[in-house]
Formats: sequence, C-alpha cells, structure tokens
Amino acid sequence: MEKQCTMFLEIMSQLILENIPRAAYSSLLNDFVESEFFLIDGDSLLLTCVCEMSLEPGQSLHFFYLVERYLLDVTSKGGQFAIVFFKDAEYAYFSVPELLTLRTSLILHLQKNTTIEVWTTFSNCLSEEWSICLNQSCPYFLIVADEGLDYLQTHLLNFVVIQAWAAKVNVVLFSGQTSDILRLYAYFMQSSYKKQMFFKKNEGTIMNVYKALIEQLEKYRDRALTPLFGDLKFNDMEKEVSEIVSLLKQLWPEGSDIQRVFCVTSCSLFLEMYHSYLENREKRASTETSEVTQKPDNCLTLKDVEDFCKLHCLSVAFQLHLPLSQRARSRFITSNWIQDLETVLKMKKWCEYFTLSNVDIFEFWSLDLLHVSDLSDEPLLKNIAFYYEYENKGGLDLKVGDVIMKEYIHLWDTVSKLVKKFDVGKPIPLRTTKVHFIEKTLSPIKESSQEMMPNLGFIPISCNLVDEFTRDILKDLPFLKSDDPIVTSLVKHKEFDELVHWHSHRPLSDDYDRRKVTFDDKRDPRYLRGLQKYHYFQRFYGSSLESITSKTIITEGPKPKKDCIKSKRTKAHETKAELIVRENKKRLIVEEEQKEGQKWSALSFSIEEEMRRNLNSGIKKLEEFLKSCKSSSVKTQAERVGLQACLKAWKEHCRAEGEATKDFNIAVNMMKRIHSLLEKHSELLQEADQKLIARCLTYLGFYELADSLCPTQEAADDVKMTKKKYSVGIGPARFQLQYMGHYLIREERKDPDPRVQDFIPDTWQRELLDVVDNYESAVIVAPTSSGKTYASYYCMEKVLKESNEGVVVYVAPTKALVNQVAATVQNRYTKNMPAGEVLCGVFTSDYHHEALNSQVLITMPACFEILLLAPHRQNWVKRIRYVIFDEVHCIGGEIRAEIWEHLLVMIRCPFLALSATISNPQHLTEWLQSVKRYWKQIDSTMEQGSVSQRNAATCSSYHKDRVQARQSYKVRLVLYEERYNDLEKYLCSVRQGDVCFDHFHPCAALTTDHIEKYGFPSDLALSPRESIQLYDTMCQVWKSWPQAQNLCPENFTQFKNKIVIKMLDARKYEESLKEEFTNWVKNGNEKEARLVLKNLSPDYHDYSGQMLDFFPCLVEKLRKMEKLPAVFFLFSLDTVEECAESVCEFLEEKQEEKRPPKADKVAYTMTNKLRKVKKSLEKQKIDEKGQKSSRRLDQSIMYEAEHDYLLKSLEKNLEIPKDCTYADQKAIDEEALQMVFKRVKYERKGDTLKKLARRGIGYHHSSMTNKEKQLVEILFRKGFIRVVTATRTLSLGINMPCKSVVFAQNSVYLDALNYRQMSGRAGRRGQDLLGDVYFFDIPLPKIGKLIKSKVPDLRGQFPLSITLILRLMLLATKADDLEDGKAKALSVLKHSLLSFKQPRATDMLKLYFLYSLQFLVKEGHIDQEGNPTGFAGLVTHLHYHEPSNLVFVSFLVKGLFHKLCQPTSKDSKCFSEDVMEKLVLVLANLFGRRYIPAKFHEAHPKFYQSKVFLDDLPQDFSDALLEYNMQVTRDFASFLLIVSRLADMKQEYQLPLSKIGKYILVLL
Repeated sequence: MEKQCTMFLEIMSQLILENIPRAAYSSLLNDFVESEFFLIDGDSLLLTCVCEMSLEPGQSLHFFYLVERYLLDVTSKGGQFAIVFFKDAEYAYFSVPELLTLRTSLILHLQKNTTIEVWTTFSNCLSEEWSICLNQSCPYFLIVADEGLDYLQTHLLNFVVIQAWAAKVNVVLFSGQTSDILRLYAYFMQSSYKKQMFFKKNEGTIMNVYKALIEQLEKYRDRALTPLFGDLKFNDMEKEVSEIVSLLKQLWPEGSDIQRVFCVTSCSLFLEMYHSYLENREKRASTETSEVTQKPDNCLTLKDVEDFCKLHCLSVAFQLHLPLSQRARSRFITSNWIQDLETVLKMKKWCEYFTLSNVDIFEFWSLDLLHVSDLSDEPLLKNIAFYYEYENKGGLDLKVGDVIMKEYIHLWDTVSKLVKKFDVGKPIPLRTTKVHFIEKTLSPIKESSQEMMPNLGFIPISCNLVDEFTRDILKDLPFLKSDDPIVTSLVKHKEFDELVHWHSHRPLSDDYDRRKVTFDDKRDPRYLRGLQKYHYFQRFYGSSLESITSKTIITEGPKPKKDCIKSKRTKAHETKAELIVRENKKRLIVEEEQKEGQKWSALSFSIEEEMRRNLNSGIKKLEEFLKSCKSSSVKTQAERVGLQACLKAWKEHCRAEGEATKDFNIAVNMMKRIHSLLEKHSELLQEADQKLIARCLTYLGFYELADSLCPTQEAADDVKMTKKKYSVGIGPARFQLQYMGHYLIREERKDPDPRVQDFIPDTWQRELLDVVDNYESAVIVAPTSSGKTYASYYCMEKVLKESNEGVVVYVAPTKALVNQVAATVQNRYTKNMPAGEVLCGVFTSDYHHEALNSQVLITMPACFEILLLAPHRQNWVKRIRYVIFDEVHCIGGEIRAEIWEHLLVMIRCPFLALSATISNPQHLTEWLQSVKRYWKQIDSTMEQGSVSQRNAATCSSYHKDRVQARQSYKVRLVLYEERYNDLEKYLCSVRQGDVCFDHFHPCAALTTDHIEKYGFPSDLALSPRESIQLYDTMCQVWKSWPQAQNLCPENFTQFKNKIVIKMLDARKYEESLKEEFTNWVKNGNEKEARLVLKNLSPDYHDYSGQMLDFFPCLVEKLRKMEKLPAVFFLFSLDTVEECAESVCEFLEEKQEEKRPPKADKVAYTMTNKLRKVKKSLEKQKIDEKGQKSSRRLDQSIMYEAEHDYLLKSLEKNLEIPKDCTYADQKAIDEEALQMVFKRVKYERKGDTLKKLARRGIGYHHSSMTNKEKQLVEILFRKGFIRVVTATRTLSLGINMPCKSVVFAQNSVYLDALNYRQMSGRAGRRGQDLLGDVYFFDIPLPKIGKLIKSKVPDLRGQFPLSITLILRLMLLATKADDLEDGKAKALSVLKHSLLSFKQPRATDMLKLYFLYSLQFLVKEGHIDQEGNPTGFAGLVTHLHYHEPSNLVFVSFLVKGLFHKLCQPTSKDSKCFSEDVMEKLVLVLANLFGRRYIPAKFHEAHPKFYQSKVFLDDLPQDFSDALLEYNMQVTRDFASFLLIVSRLADMKQEYQLPLSKIGKYILVLL
C-alpha cells in the first residue's frame, strides 16, 4: 500500500509539473474591484515569506513585515480575498517546531490586528465542509506555493492544487510573482475539464492516499515529541498549559499583553518539562546496563537552562522597552549556539507552540494581542548572551536602566511562582553557571567594513531641464565638489548627436527609417502595379466598413469666425444667386416627393396583397420601403395602410381564436404603426386617421387611451361589443413594456445639422462637432456603436479642407484597427495632393507607408512616440493640427500603457480621446486640462520671447503658422451613456443532450450586500420587459408592498394616459424600481430583497462533461432561432480554430447524410466525362488551324454544349444545401468573393479559411496575418460569413457588429473591461433593436461578477524609465527647436497621471529622475551638462529592452564583444561555430530570456528541436555582469543614503498593513 501511495503521489506531482510550463503569466487583479474574490493558502504565504532571502533568521517582526508588505500590496491593488489555514497543514511543521509557533502567531495576528478574513475551521482540503464553502464563496482562484519545506509538505500542497482544480477553482503560484505600481503578476493555471476528470476518476484513491500521508506525518510527530516529553501526549501538554495559565490569572488578575504572557508561560512550562526530561533521562540511565562502557551524552544542567531562560526574559524586557532604532543597531553575531543547546532550543520551541496554540484559554481575561508579531528576536538574545559570556567577565553588572531591570525582575519573579516542581533561582545574579551558550570562534562578530565611506552627494549637473523639474528638492540634497574622486573619475566621452553612425560615420537613421517600407522603389513598374492593387483593395476594404460614397476634398483655407452684424445684413439682402439656389432646392424636394409618391403607388398594391396573405412578410416589405423613403407624406400613407392591414388581421385572428391564447405579434405590429404615426407624422394626421387609431386602440382593449384621442359615442358602443373578444387582456403600459420594449422610440432630434449630410446627429454628437469647430480638445465616453467615431472623420475632413500642410494623427492600439481606419479614410476621401504628398499614411511596428508625406497618419502609440521623441522630426510634428486617440482606456492597460500618457502630455495641438469604457472620465479630463494649461503658459511665453527677435519676413511666416495651428486650450468631457439597443443575457446549459437557453435577469447577478454597499452598478441596464419582471417579482414576494400601486405600470406617472411610451419613459420607470429596491435593502426588508434576487436567478444546470463538445449544436440552435450573425469569444488560439473547424465538420456530416447514396459515384463519373470532353475540345482547337468543315463545326458545338451541361450538373451535384451552410450567398457577388479569396492564396491558413468561409464560418485571432484577418472581417461585415470564433483582440475597436455575442470559454482575461468591450459588439445599429449575449461554459458566479463589476478607474502607470529619461535628454538638447524639445520633455516629467494631485508621488518621480541622471552620468551616457554622449543613441534605440540595453552597451564598452568575435583568420570575415553559438547565447540571455517556475526543472522535459533552458553566460561576460550589478547596487545604496533624510520615519517603524508601531522614539 505504501508503494502504491508513493506512486500515486508521483502521478499527482507529474500532473502539476506538466501544467506549470503551460501556465499563463498574467495580471491577477485585472479589472474586478468590488466583487472579485479569491483565496490565499495561509501555509503557502508563510513558506514564501520564510524562504525570503532577506529574512533575518529568528526575528519574527521581520517575518511579519514581509507578510504584511505582500498583503498590503494585494489589498492596495483592489484585491478581495480570504486566507485559509487547514488544520492538517500543521503536521508538516513537526520537524521544525519554531515554524509551528510562527504559524500560530501569524493566524492570531491576522485575526486580531487586521481586517483580513481568516478561515481556520477546515480540517483539510478534501473535507466536505471545504467543498461546500468553495461552492458558496466561488473564489476565482487560489494562491498556493508549488513547493514545501520537504517532499511531504509538497505533497500536501499538491492535494490543495488538485482539489481546487476539481472544484473549478483556478490556481495561482506564489513562485515567480512580480508587482508593479498597479498590478500583481503571477503564473495562472486554469482549471480544465481534463483536470476535473482526473479528480473525479481517482477520488477514492486520492482520499486513501491523503489519509495515509497524514498518518505518516502523525508518526513523525510522535517521533519528534517522545524523546523530549516522554509519555506526555498533546492533550497532556494542553493540561499543563491550562494549569500554568490558571495560576497566571491569579498572579496578574488585571490582565497583560501577549509578549509578557508568552514569555513567562513558555519559560515556566519549558523549565518544568526540562526538569521532567532530566528526571526521565536519569531513570533510563540507571535502569540501562551494558557490557560496553558508553560515552555519556553532554547535557545542560537545570541551572544552565535557568540561566538561559533568564537571558530570554531579559531579551523580552529589552523588546518591551527598547525602540526599534536601537534594536536595529545591535551587532550581528556570526557564532552559532552550542550543540548541547540544540535539544533545549527544540524543547523550548515546542513549549512556546503549546503556549500560543492554547491562547483561547485567556478568553475571559484581558490579554492584549497587539504585539503578537514581535514574540522572538534571536539576534537580540544572542547579543545579550555574547555580552555576558565574552565582554563582561565580571559578569553581572550590565547597566540596562531601572525600567528594563524592573521589567526583567518582574518577569522572572512570575516565572519562579509559576514553576511548581522545583525552586527556581533568583533573578540576580543573572548568570550562575560558566557554560557558554555561544560557540567560540575567531571572529564571532561580523566586523563592519574598514574602508572609508565615500562622500555622500550627487554629481552636480548643470542643465535647465533638471533645474526646472527638481528645483524644489535639490536645495535639500548634498552635492559633490568638483575635485571629489567620484567626479574626477568620470570618463569623458564624445558628445553624441544622432547624425552619423557610431563606427562607420555614415548618415544615421532613426527608429522611423528602420521600419520596413511597403512600396520602396517608385520607379519600378512592379511598384506601380502593387500600389494600384493596394489602393484598390483599401477602397474595397473600406466600403465593407461603411456604405457611403467617397467624397472629394477641395482645399478652402481656414474659415474665420463670421461677423454677427454682417451675417444679419446678408440675411436681410439676399443676393440673386442665393435666391436661385434656394428655389432650386425647394423644386428638387418637391420632385423627390413626387417620385416617392409614384413609387408608393406602384408598390402599394403588391404590399397590401402580401399583408393579406402573410402579415409578417408584408410588414417586412412595408418597413423596407419606409427605410428608403424620405417623404413624410408618403410615409404617412404607407403607415396608414399598414395599420389598416394590422387591424383587419387582428380582428380575424381574434374571431378565430376566441378567448384562447392570442398571437401578440399582430398587436405589436399594430402598436408600432400607431407609434410611428403619432410620434413621427402627427402634423400630417387628419381626423379620419385619429379615428382609425382610436378604433385600433379600442380593439386592443386600451379604452381610456382611445377616449383620450377621440372621445366619440361610436367608440363607447364598440367597447360593449368588443371588450372581451378582442382585448389583449393587459393594460397599455404593461403591454408596451413587456412586448414592445425594443421597439420603443428613442429620443432623436429631427432638425438636421448642415455640417452632417448622411444622418441627423444627436445633441451629444453636435457637441463633438462644436468641439472640432472651436479647435478644442475632448474626452468622449460613449457606448460601442453609438457613433462617437464620426467626430474623428469630421475632424479629418476639416483639416484636409483647410490646407495641404496640416496633419491629423489617428492613434489606434492594434495593427488590425490601424488597417481598418486607414481603409475607411481612403474609401471616404479623395484629394488632389501636391507632388510627393498623399492623403493617408500608415506607421506600425511592422511597416510604414507614406507616414511623413500624408495629411492623415494612422499609427500606433509606440510608433507615434518615436516621432514625437525624435529630435530631428520636430518640424513634421509642428504640422500636426489634431490627434485622435481611439480606445484611450488603454492608458490603464498592462503592456506599455505609459506610452499613451507620454503622447497625451507631449502633443501641443487639440485632441479627441475616445472610449466606451472609462469609469472615472472626470479625473482623466481634469488631468488633461492641467496639461493644456501648461501648454498655454508655454505657448504664451514662447510667443512673447520671440516677438522682439523676429524680422518682418519671419513675422509674416510665423503669423501664417499660428493661423493654421490656432487652438483652444479647453478640454471638454462629453458623456453619453444610452445604448441604441438593449442587451439581454442568456445562460446556456446542456440538458438531456441538447443546448438550452435561460434568460439571465441582470439583477440576478447582485446580492443585497453589494446593493447596500455600492448600490446598483451605473451601467447595469434593464430592458423594459426586465423592468416588468422585476416589478412582478417584487409584488409576488411582498404581498403588502406599500408602493406596489404607485409603481404599477398603469399608474406610473410617466406612463399615465400616454399612447406612445418612449424609451426615456421606460428608463425613468427602471430607475424608480431600482431606487425602491435599494430602499428595501437599506430599510429593513433585506429578507424580501434577497428572495426577489433568488427568484430572478435562472435555473443553473451544471454539466459534468465537456461543454465544448456541444459547440456545433449551440451554433445550429442559434441559427434556428435566427440569432446569427454571431461572434463567439474564446481565449485560446487553438480552441478558436478547433471550434470553427468542428462546426464545419458538423455541417459536412449533415450534408453527407442528406446526399443520395450514389451522389459521390455520379460526381466521379461526371468528372471523368468532363475531363474527356475538355480533351476533345482542346483537340478540336488544334485541328482548327486548317480549314473548318461544317461537320467539324457541328462537332465542336456539340462538345461545348456537352461541356456546359456536365459542368452545371457537377456544380449542382456538389452544391452545398442551404441548411448545410451558414453563408448568405446573396450577400456578396462571386467576383468580389474571389478577389478576397485570392489575397490569401499564399497565406499559411488560406485554404482552411476559404473552406470555412464557404460554410459561412471564420475565425479571428492575433496570430493570423493581416490578409487572413481581413478576409474574415470583410466577409463577416458583408454578411457572407455569419459565425466567427475569436479572441479578445477582436473586441478592441474592430468594426464587426453582430446580432449575438457568445462567451464560450472562461479565462483570466475575461474581466469586467473585456466583457463590456466584447458584449458591446451585440446589436447592429439600424438592423437589430435588441442585442443578445449568451454565456456558454461560464460558471454562474463568474457571470454575476462580470455583470455587476464596474470598469476599473484609470490610474496612472509609473511613467518613467532610465532609457526614457535619456531619450528626453536627447530631445531637450538635440531637437531642431531646443525650446520646444525642452518643453515636451518637461511636460512628460511633470504631468504623469500617477502624480496628478499626489504630491508624494511627484516627489518620488523627481527622486527617480535624479537617480537616473546620476546613473547615466556614471555610465557615460550623458555629461554633467545633460548632453548625450558615447553610446547614448544605441541605448535609446534598444529602449524596448531595458535594462538589457544598458548591460549590452556596458559589455560593448568593455570590449567583450570585440574579444569574443575574433575571425577564424586575420583577414577573414568568417567566424567559427563556437563563436557564433556564444554570441547567440549572450544575446539570448540579454534579450530573449523568459523566466519559468524553478520547479519545472524537476519534470525533466525533453526538447528535440530547440534549446529551451539557457546555459550560463561565458565566464568573462558573467564576471562583467556581476561587476555591473554590484556597482549598480552600490550606487543605489548610496542614493538611498543621500535621500533618506526625505523619508517618512514614522512609516519606517510601523508594520505596513496593521500600522502597529514599535516605540518610535529614538534614544539619543
């Protein structure tokens, strides 16, 4: 059995090891703030901190500092968690009893001194109680260590991991965690079906193996205790402690603190136990007889142990009264305790554990646990022991002061009273024996360095940029003198300028030039053909994005503001030309109305006939006509006809059905017509129309509304006749909310805006146009598909019209979005540009196309930063008139988000910042306004300074430039929160082998605690029918609800006597319900509120199998429900492709089942015949070179006819049936389809994508090429592809709206932000009035968290790096316009989002800036005047790779690469294979390394095609790296010493989380 257990433990270990390299290294606390919950394994936390290299052994306070520092870091980043300690985990520490004490004190400290939730009631991770707890609390992940102190504890941790996976809880490793200012990164191992099945299949074995492991650990415990305590068991020890505590309560009835109690209790218990130990030892020695004389064991006497306990009591007295500043100055004793003390220490640690683990005995006694974190300080104890043994030979007159001495005597006197088995000596003298507890060594004390400490101070740097940024703190810091050795030893390097190459002196390119150019040689005919194809496809791609005609731009020049007086005069005296234009417009409108009237006359008969035959299809045709019609009078006629048809159909339906269930679709269509007539065409309605509408309302049973519209006797008589037979049976308000919610009319303006030709903009959109017209900046937050991007194109058009010089820069976060916007711009606009200039350019990390020769540049953040920081590109930068930032919420992202900050603070022109998901836009706007105030001041200063220096010619050119670049410095915030269409959520589950859907009410995601604490989330919107559902449930739960009548839809104020209820009215009703429900929670009706939320929750059916096996079934079900097109979001690239291909296989199998049995054989026969006919035709063509005879001509015609017949027959045979494909064949013509297919002919996945596209399926992820992604995007937008599986990259601005969005895989990346970005794709404006969101294989608790979690606040990243500071210095000193370059560099330094309204953070950034400058000066990258020197250009070129770029240059300067790269012979340019391998090894260590958990090495993986684990660096490089790191460490230590005077010393003497301080006063 033991062997079997060991084998199974190895299997478990191997399973975990195999999953470690697959772990995703990602941010743990992405975007869940209030509601995300996770667990931390307490023992893993303890192990991680105990194994910290910096931990001072034996000093518990340092350990607690490490624990609290970690927990504070997690909580400050928004983490909501609980720490769990399993009872069985104690067994793993029996070999190290000091950790048992530490573990117990950690639990007490967290429970008593912090607000952190600590769970200690669970026996083990396999208990039923623990499983129930996981189901109820639904933690998202569990943080656990991957390795214990020994192999047994590692196995215990493995059980925790395996069980967590089985409970669908993800696992995060403690090892490898890193943290920045906003996020915590770690290895994330997701629970999967395979891991869950492993537990399920082996559950019995797992239980048995766990029991065997615990039994083995119990044996180890007994082996550890028996030699020390004899026959005493755990329970006996608890009794001993209980007796001592009872006596202590009598001695100290007023209570005490944990340090004193712990000291006297553990010492007295230890002395009694040691006394018993000696007695037992003597008994064993007297009874044992042996023929061979054995050497007696050395053993300390009881007096020796008493002396040791006295030393301990004195050390506790020091801990109680000595400030931390003094304890920190104690010497470091290198000598160890003597070997004879080992047993004593072990027994003492056990006694301390028994004391602390029974602290609950003090329940009814005043015990202060505040300083449970400071129970032991072994370095202090060693110092005291060393003093008495080596430094005070006379020995007993240590002058410690009256307070400490009294404390010591008090403690020892208490110990002597608590010990009952023997008499304990007096407190003084402290040492009564001559035994030395500390070993004698040559150097027992670690001597401090004998070297002279260098002068502390900064190397002086005289630079205006440095002075302006750090002036306020420089006055408080010391500087080195010019003759100081550090200053004189600085190496003088040649000043760097980015003009020539560092070794060949050829003209030097910058980061922009080093990007690939799409079309390079303009003289090559192939270039011209390629360029032509490129532009043609871009226009085709753009036309798939927008169905608008291209507009030709004509330069008009900047338009000055109109004079009001002149404008009025012009209106009064209209010119003849203007009069003619106005009359022509009127005539055209009349002609258009006549044409549309004629069109309606032609179509009306067929539409009426269709409505008689089938009302639904007839109404569809009617609505298609109404969409294309612009004449209000014609629309009124059409709506009237539709209303009459609906009324007739309703009457016939009700007569046929009687009082049975009625089809409300007819009633809904009738009310839609009434809504349209009354709201959109009310001014054209006649009395007869009103009577018709009143009659319709009467037949629906809405009598009061009919009376209010047309109060006639005829209507009253109809009431008596038709009351029961035709009525819908519910009130008009409820009917409209419940059945017509998505048809309710939205508030839209009717007055056109002359600036917009294609549609009538809303009020908020007009505000955006005003922003652009006034050259202002704006932060725009509006939902996806709301139309916020239109302002961007209006801005582009305005700049294009003004001149040929102005530039608009559009910044997008991804290459896919860059390509999309570029195609849109090229499709929208054409313009005759000067020679060498183009309208639109592109600059990405892969390539650039006419980037600096274009008026509209589409680029990515990092690429735009390159241009803004390039010293010799500033003349182009000055041409920028507007910058548009799309998806600006990326400023809070994980990867290189600080670049967005740099761009926003460096641009001098106005900007538009667009996003759908920012929760604190006011804060962002305030920050950007402060930046604009800075630039206003800079512009004013620069303008005043240049006035006196300009001559007449310069003055005129300056004036021209200022006219073009004029701007307002105002930053507006434009908020729009209303989605055009509602989103409804559905939960997918598998029942009886089929996929089922349950409506998920948004309120089901909430809890009463969440509502009480945070209220309803601001973006948690209810559709009108969901509002009705909430109201009905509230009435059902609380029968006597006082507000039930007031909030009844028929009585609600906003709905009273309204025929047409608008969406705004429904929103007010929704808000009233939410407010009332919140009052339930806050005013004592929490029980009823909880029941309402429970009743609204859907029935959740957890499927134990693999849900993705039903993915094709899910897609087919959505097709039958007419919910396509749909985007299915998954988070694994492999799964994205596999799911798409599985749907294709499903359709192929379906087609095979439908094909006739001999269809394949017939197709084969026809193919052979077709081949033979083709050969005959080719032979005929060869013979046709001679004279044609009539016989041969007839034969040729016969062959051609047979060929055409066979071809058509074969196509029909192989044709895909309509129900075996999701493709809409009518959406795109064959020629356009082939053009799209042709572009992926040579792509890796081209054939697969074409095959899938024929079935209406596609997939989209970041590893695809641009051409592959564009195929899917174009065909999906055209409507040909209707099923797309995709990763989260699709959600970032890509224009692919759909009817439904499906979340088909859970992931750490599925967070609140990505959920909103992805779900925002559902509901196509103008096509879908309702968007559907489906959750497939997503845990129910996760769904709730996604819906209720708010989008995180945008918080600033740490904005600086050493390389960035070097780039800023390069810009400030080498820019074409030095004043402008310095202003931009200063703006980056001053205006980080992190330091906005945070003075402490500002000081931190200034100190980092100063340290970076000192580092750069010492490394020779800048001189003392701030000028870049030496290899500064190379360092900045490798800015993506800090700190590797700095180390690389260090190696280069030391000549290591020159030494390594020696050719095989003197004049040869060839290098040996060994040299090349070493070079690759060095570069891989610098630029290509990736860290993996150390435990992965134990798996002994085999790699056949590559070298995964890097070898160590060559010795000379390794030595140089060590020297470099040591020097950096010394420099940073010196820097900390210099700036330490600025530190907040109060914080230095507090624990980070609990804020417990230890005697802050410093003894002088």
